[in-house]
Amino acid sequence: MSPLALRLTGAEVLRPSGLTSEPLVLAEGRIEGELSGLRDVDLSGYMILPGIVDAHGDGFERHLAPRRGAMKDIDQGLIAAEAEIAANGITTAVLAQFYSWEGGMRGPEFATRVFEGLEVITARVVTDLHTQLRFEIPMLEDYDAMQQMVARFAIPYVVFNDHLPHEDLAKGKRPKRLTGQALRIGRNPEKHLAFMQGLHARMDEVAEALEGLTAALAETGIRMGSHDDKTSTERGIWRLRGVDIAEFPETGAAVEAAHHAGDPVIMGAPNVVRGGSHNGNASAAEMVMMGYVTALASDYHYPSLRRAAFLMADGGVCDLATAWGLISSGSADMLGFADRGRLVPGQRADLVVLDKQTRSVCATLSAGCVSYMSGEVAARLIG
Repeated sequence: MSPLALRLTGAEVLRPSGLTSEPLVLAEGRIEGELSGLRDVDLSGYMILPGIVDAHGDGFERHLAPRRGAMKDIDQGLIAAEAEIAANGITTAVLAQFYSWEGGMRGPEFATRVFEGLEVITARVVTDLHTQLRFEIPMLEDYDAMQQMVARFAIPYVVFNDHLPHEDLAKGKRPKRLTGQALRIGRNPEKHLAFMQGLHARMDEVAEALEGLTAALAETGIRMGSHDDKTSTERGIWRLRGVDIAEFPETGAAVEAAHHAGDPVIMGAPNVVRGGSHNGNASAAEMVMMGYVTALASDYHYPSLRRAAFLMADGGVCDLATAWGLISSGSADMLGFADRGRLVPGQRADLVVLDKQTRSVCATLSAGCVSYMSGEVAARLIG
């Protein structure tokens, strides 16, 4: 697909300094200064904002398995997921895939299928898709296999999780939802419980193993993050391992510790939209107000990104340029994408066109190519 070459006029354009009425010029997949000979497109009544950069999203999972067991056409599910991503104004998306003891769609075999599917469809879609591997640290026997997966699929971003119900396992209790979880992945519940207990029993070996794993990943330039930090001490330990991104820290103390140490902090956009965490964790909006948040991510709900930005701007948490920066330039900078996130000459022509009244997405362009377009804006752009 060829990028559009246009001069967009009449719209409110969000520049780093705020909204302006200056035309926006696109050519050869980039934002340009004034150029002659381009077709003018009047976008009066609309807003043009930087394309959204989603630093962590797993909402694509429901496209891969719309029904239990229906996980055969991974490539078609990924294409459907990309369509939803584009329809929500996202131009760069990090797909967060589990490598977990939970099995099923979160197991290593399924992760391999997802990454193989992405290899097939990446050239067929417009959205710039990237990968993140969410690795469960109790899986000591899988440390080598995980590194092989990262190398095979050139995965640039690894996040460390620990979702084992340690408290229940330490007390000899049967964890909640164990039977349903086991049956969902086709495993005998008692064998699943024994597997979890085995992982829990070796937790005293994890810290040393992590030292070697994180050092090896760091040598290859892999970006690393921790997930759900609960305390400032926990965040500090991860930092010493070279794991400097704090994803969805659960407490204000962990967020503050990360920020003051210069670690990027990712919070969930759904947390903002809901008015707080569904788990009772730290409020993303409050952390933004304190200036502690680097980026907001879709987490499990792609529409929440733009909704969160406008909710914060409308509510006086911060101005629109700052709020939108949390889902564009902030995410881009954190991920090492220096060529996107701002509507300035020289940057990629990654942008989203919104109806000024309804704030619904009318068009999404990634590197100047249309990934989503509808309604009156489509008619104007097609000309």
